[in-house]
Amino acid sequence: MDRIISSFLEHLIVEKGFSRNTSDAYRNDLNQFWEFLQNNYTQYSNGNGSEPSSGNPIWRTVDIGVLNKYIEDLRIRKGYRDTTTARKIASIKSFFGFLSENSIVSEDPTESLGSPRIGRTLPKFLPEEDVTRLLDTAYKSGTNEGQRDAVIMELLYATGLRVGELVSLNMQDVDVSESYIRCIGKGSKERIVHLYPKALEELRRYLKTARIALLGHRRTEPSLFVNHRGERLTRQWVWTILKTYAQRSGITQNITPHTLRHSFATHLLQNGASLRHVQELLGHSSISTTQVYTHLTDGYVQKEYAKSHPRA
Repeated sequence: MDRIISSFLEHLIVEKGFSRNTSDAYRNDLNQFWEFLQNNYTQYSNGNGSEPSSGNPIWRTVDIGVLNKYIEDLRIRKGYRDTTTARKIASIKSFFGFLSENSIVSEDPTESLGSPRIGRTLPKFLPEEDVTRLLDTAYKSGTNEGQRDAVIMELLYATGLRVGELVSLNMQDVDVSESYIRCIGKGSKERIVHLYPKALEELRRYLKTARIALLGHRRTEPSLFVNHRGERLTRQWVWTILKTYAQRSGITQNITPHTLRHSFATHLLQNGASLRHVQELLGHSSISTTQVYTHLTDGYVQKEYAKSHPRA
């Protein structure tokens, strides 16, 4: 991999506080662009990121023409959708912004670079009765794995945690006496999420019985949620859990762990929570990210207007 790309990725993690998953996404996008340069332009084929004769970074020779050719390659030859193309362009823009700030390039060729206009997709959520059916199905299984799975889904719906946040939880992050969980979200930001009585009750039961049984001899394992070998659950495992119980409960909608996060936010707003409160619970840095949920709730904007305007 090009050494300057490596420096940029390190900058994202160390200085920007990006997660490893986000950094990996940037890595894939930029490596794809680098391979395009090497395969289509002879001046990039030496592969070390520098011009052999002068030692100057080859990135200085990338111009708007090269960038437009790359976008054409993404959309026409590779057939990427607008959403994927827009994400890859955003990665390149961030990268060249970094090069410009560090005087590696004198001019940023991406300043005039266009990108597909992407409409915001509304989050998909479950009706309250489907959430109840999903959880009831898991609780009725009567196994240690079923108890764990039910608590996982209960916590996703009770807290709005991202799946990565959930599987990263350790025992020390849980305070059952005060009914809250401490989690580390995007950008290494810490937040506290609270549990309603049912979620707390089931979590306590899981900790006393199912988790101990699943741990076996691995009693020092710090992970809150473990598999049948006593090891930390992965995000992929949680995805499989959701798919399995959705099928068993007769839910035809394609659901993921994020579906329960969306359901959490939507149901809170539908039942009168403020947008600012939901923003804090979700761990959104900007309220504009949370505002998308107002489009899912019947009359939310009208209700807020009627409640707040002095002559409404």
